[in-house]
Amino acid sequence: MTVKENITQIQKQIEQTARKWNKKEGNINLLAVSKRQPLDKIKAALDAGHRLFGENKVQEATEHWADIKHSYPDLKLHLIGALQTNKIKDALKIFDCIETIDREKLARKLGSELKSQNRSIPCFIQINIGEEEQKSGISPQELPEFLKFCQNDCSLDIVGLMCIPPANEPAALYFALLEKMAKQHNLPELSMGMSADFEKAIPLGATYIRVGTGIFGQRES
Repeated sequence: MTVKENITQIQKQIEQTARKWNKKEGNINLLAVSKRQPLDKIKAALDAGHRLFGENKVQEATEHWADIKHSYPDLKLHLIGALQTNKIKDALKIFDCIETIDREKLARKLGSELKSQNRSIPCFIQINIGEEEQKSGISPQELPEFLKFCQNDCSLDIVGLMCIPPANEPAALYFALLEKMAKQHNLPELSMGMSADFEKAIPLGATYIRVGTGIFGQRES
């Protein structure tokens, strides 16, 4: 199937799942994960009318989008990979949303840079929902204090939570936990669910699902 056909198919799956679980389809955003994808596939998604993309690395995102973004004023880019503090200025040049706020140093420096630029962008806090050593994110128990720090000390616009559940465990259990945490703290957005499990995330309140392989096929190494 082509990139356009894949996008159409996934949008149908989103619609069907949203209807089944009485969710508002318009609240569920398809984030096309374009990391390590060739430009011809990215342009195919743009030609299909898609305007919401996710990238893992600042440098690669700049290479992909710096020459393209000005041609699509409605294009939105989310950073869904780890952000190093020395890349904050570069990230703010290309991204419209940061989904991976995961430590005090990053929050403080990002807040300081945004203040110096007199601007604000939406941010998500990344939760290490399975408390796995190899994954980024704060532990679920740390959220109340870290959220206060981000909002009060760093003046960040925290709109939601993001997670990647453990690979070999039922994803829905972790999506349910993230939904509960977001509701407790009045955060409206949830970035959760990928190509293999987004239909499990939608009933549990996902507002952004991150799909790469399902749209573009297997990534280049």
